[in-house]
Amino acid sequence: MNAPASPLRALLTRGVVGLLLGAALALFALPFAALALRVPPGALLARLGEPAVLEALRLSLLTSLASTAAILALGLPLSWLLAFREFRGKSVVESLVLLPMVLPPTVAGLGLLLAFGRAGLAGRSLGALGLSIPFTTLAVVIAQVFMAAPFFVLAARAGFLGVERRHTDAAAALGASESYAFFRVVLPMSAPALVAGLAMSAARALGEFGATITFAGNLPGVTQTMPLAVYVALQSDLESAVALALVLVAVSIGLLALFRSAPALFPGGSARAARRAR
Repeated sequence: MNAPASPLRALLTRGVVGLLLGAALALFALPFAALALRVPPGALLARLGEPAVLEALRLSLLTSLASTAAILALGLPLSWLLAFREFRGKSVVESLVLLPMVLPPTVAGLGLLLAFGRAGLAGRSLGALGLSIPFTTLAVVIAQVFMAAPFFVLAARAGFLGVERRHTDAAAALGASESYAFFRVVLPMSAPALVAGLAMSAARALGEFGATITFAGNLPGVTQTMPLAVYVALQSDLESAVALALVLVAVSIGLLALFRSAPALFPGGSARAARRAR
């Protein structure tokens, strides 16, 4: 039998663990505290009423909403494919979906520019049709979708795979089509994962910076979202930068709350879907 740890060793262990926990909490809490304490509430409200701040906020919310809708439309079938189908080249598709998560955003923006720019792979064809994407609001949405979609696809795929096979088999045994089983069984039971994935994607889209500034530029009222406005304001007006940053923090906290409460949004979803499959 091992000898019991001495009180001194136990005390030292608790002390080291306590110091590490304190350092971790300080690392995550101090930046937000510094932002919140930098500008008085009255001055913060005044800054938030400035036209440049409101314009950046409007554009960020508009593009994030559009990109989230696009991610849902494009990500659902892709998630279904990766969850339920085996095909040649599946690992390549999975790698392509995951790559934006580990790719430096500026590299992603450069790739988008070379793909959809006027002399890009698809840009020439688009130019022949009279379409120019770079440095437009559409470019912001495309950059956000490219960088944020993997978060939804991964969450949705995990949700689909988490549906017990017996429920889908029961639906098939009743003669239900595959599409019926998907919409009436798999989707309802996967709803918490889908909501969580959408929340993570929306947060990622809202905070996108590197790919946006490389592919869409930084044009006020056209492509200057809140992260870009924070960067610009930081050069000359610290209070405006802090105000914009605090808005981003507040929206991100709201999305995090949605992510954490996702299972509670559908308290009976799994049970109802299981009853439909019987």
